[in-house]
Amino acid sequence: MADQTGFVRIDWRDWRSWPARTARLWRSSLQFRTVAITVALSGIAIALVGVYVSISVGNDLFQSRLGQVELDSNRATAAAQGILDASDASDRVQVQSLLGSARSSISAASSSRLVAVFRVPGQEPSTAAPQDFSTFGESTSVISDELRGSVQKDSGKQFWQSVTLSTDDGGETPGIVVGSQLTVPVAGRYELYIGYSLGEAEATLFFVQRTLIVAGLLLVLLIGAVTWIVVRFVVTPIRVAAETSERLASGDLGVRIPEKGTDVIATLARSFNGMADSLESQIRELADLSEVQQRFVSDVSHELRTPLTTIRLAGDLLYDQRATFRPATGRTAELLHAQVERFELLLEDLLEISKYDAGSVELETEPTNLVHLAEDAIDGLRSLGESKGTQLTLVAPGGHLDAEVDPRRIRRIMHNLIGNAIEHGEGKPIIVSVDSSETAVALSVRDYGLGMSQTDLAHVFDRFWRADPSRKRTIGGTGLGLSIALEDASVHGGWLQVWSSPGKGSCFRLTLPRTARGTFTSSPSPLPPDDAGIAPATADIVTGGHHA
Repeated sequence: MADQTGFVRIDWRDWRSWPARTARLWRSSLQFRTVAITVALSGIAIALVGVYVSISVGNDLFQSRLGQVELDSNRATAAAQGILDASDASDRVQVQSLLGSARSSISAASSSRLVAVFRVPGQEPSTAAPQDFSTFGESTSVISDELRGSVQKDSGKQFWQSVTLSTDDGGETPGIVVGSQLTVPVAGRYELYIGYSLGEAEATLFFVQRTLIVAGLLLVLLIGAVTWIVVRFVVTPIRVAAETSERLASGDLGVRIPEKGTDVIATLARSFNGMADSLESQIRELADLSEVQQRFVSDVSHELRTPLTTIRLAGDLLYDQRATFRPATGRTAELLHAQVERFELLLEDLLEISKYDAGSVELETEPTNLVHLAEDAIDGLRSLGESKGTQLTLVAPGGHLDAEVDPRRIRRIMHNLIGNAIEHGEGKPIIVSVDSSETAVALSVRDYGLGMSQTDLAHVFDRFWRADPSRKRTIGGTGLGLSIALEDASVHGGWLQVWSSPGKGSCFRLTLPRTARGTFTSSPSPLPPDDAGIAPATADIVTGGHHA
């Protein structure tokens, strides 16, 4: 559920619903998307900067420590060599004591307790040469063969190698081992290795990394908070505009956006309010004009009924006596009678349309069997069909179920659909089918006449529209039959749909809910019809005057 800030409240205990709720929140909240994207990009940028800084600081610390180590090692080696060169030791005991003094000076000069001294292999054996010595303990193996080989080959240089040293508590720490050579009197050349721990540098690097991580997290949170505040100032007016437009679209023409300040949001509010004022004015003008038009049609229709009744009486009198007139006068009486009947139908249709336009139509529903209504409609139009050479057939595989409808209006729909099929069926058979499901009842009228083009289909439910204006009407239609049929279907909560194809005929389908206020999602009768040979997904079907 969204709060006033636009965010959706999430029940943190139901962790399995987080992904779905987060996805819904992402789709529905512009503020959340903006903050999330800003925080994500800022986090990536800060992470990249942090990694770069961490690597740079680590490299600087290592290079600084390495330079210091090389300087200390060089100084310690020089001090030890100075002691050895100044000695005149000649036997093993004196040389051993001398080498001990040199090791002490190395430890003092280098501030390292990790010292190893190995006699360079390949020299002639000497009884005065002291034994190898190492304080590396278990870390002696860190002095690799590659490092020893480099030291043994070149006596005038010192070499270093990054290693991992063991600590007193059994842990490990990074370090550097520097190797060089010493020349011991009488004993010959020795390899000297001094180990330096980088624990302090590592601790400093860890401190810097922790500081970067904490600072980065705080910075991301700060950026998120600032973005949320800034975006809220921008999104709130947009949300107000969206809510106002929805209310305006729903019919609340008096709603407006509050105008504050002189910034672009205020300009948007003024423009929107100006548009709303103009829209309200035009809608009211159109509503007034529509009301005047409806009243005019209704009043004219009512006012014409009285003189039409008089004309009808006079016309009926002349029509009944047409046999006594001369042929031309008798034909005139017949034409007058036919046109008066058509005029009467037109007035009835105009009155019905004016009721729909005014929204004053009330249904008188009752349980009705659509099969019986279809039989009555077919019987009433059978003589017209026979005059056209058209055979009317009723098929009701599942239509023997009652539906709560207004029988007068449904009978009028059937009369219009079957009458149009006869008029445009070119004398070919017409099949009227009634079918039903648990929620809906459907009636289809299928003819095999000329059919209609896609352009004609778009106007089939328009008032006073005819597919072929030059075609003579045979049932006295007013041009309002399908429009009224569509209104009758809509007021029942149903569908009136049509499929047609040139050369294949047409099929009108009426679908109604089985209960007065029921709903349905599909029709029990197929459209296009099964004999059309067209898949429903590719057929052009018009529903209530709109393509589906």
